[in-house]
Amino acid sequence: MFAYIDPTIRARLIAQGKLIRIDSLGRPLDPDAASGGGAMLNVLGPIPLPLDIGQQQRTFQWYAFVRHTELAEANRIADALRGRGEQHLFHVLSNNMSVNSVLVLGDLREARQPLVRVHSCCLTGDVFGSKRCECGPQLEHAFERIDAEGVGAVVYMSGHEGRGIGLWAKAITYVLQDGGEDTYQANRSLGLPDDSRDFSDAAAILLYLRGNRPIRLMSNNPKKHTDLQAGGLQYIQAEKHVSGVSIDNQRYLNAKRGWGHVLDPDEIVVEKHKK
Repeated sequence: MFAYIDPTIRARLIAQGKLIRIDSLGRPLDPDAASGGGAMLNVLGPIPLPLDIGQQQRTFQWYAFVRHTELAEANRIADALRGRGEQHLFHVLSNNMSVNSVLVLGDLREARQPLVRVHSCCLTGDVFGSKRCECGPQLEHAFERIDAEGVGAVVYMSGHEGRGIGLWAKAITYVLQDGGEDTYQANRSLGLPDDSRDFSDAAAILLYLRGNRPIRLMSNNPKKHTDLQAGGLQYIQAEKHVSGVSIDNQRYLNAKRGWGHVLDPDEIVVEKHKK
């Protein structure tokens, strides 16, 4: 179950080496392998993706990856819709899949110690350019740092909105934050975890593309480092990644610092006139 639009596409993509299945440790599996004890990912790529980085264009290689269980459920729904002649409802299929991405520049496997950013999706920051967080500038800066070195990867986790609580709940927490709560207190007020993100799929795709070899992780979050190590990446060097600090997100960044993010006080102090 690889392609719910036209099942014949599956064989063509496998033959081209563009579609594979891997286990939780990044090891390629038989395309028809039955689900075992761990999560399996379906990986599509590489697909050339020209991007504007600063004043120049660079072509990254894009891989999309999704859990086999989620894709199988989308196939089940697609078959049911076809059977009822309701193909116009295929848009509901996206509700059952968190399709993540990794964008690779250069030879990731052969690089000595490449930069890697594992970035949680943030519609308000990455797309709208909101300054309530630093997500958009962090993502942009990650691409710039990778471009400067000529090799590296950005893993973009689409199911991580609001540290895993989803966009609707995140919008509610913003209202609570405007009432005086910090970002973690707002989650707790909704009865939600401080951070419910799962980085195991990010670890698996990096193990597939890089193997268990050293990487430099652009992150200020020790939990991300620990979770990726638990997923099998043993050789991770933390790299500070501070960007996008403004008066609008200073309280948010202080809350992250209090929760354990490695941020020096002077790194998140901004004068009002620099807003």
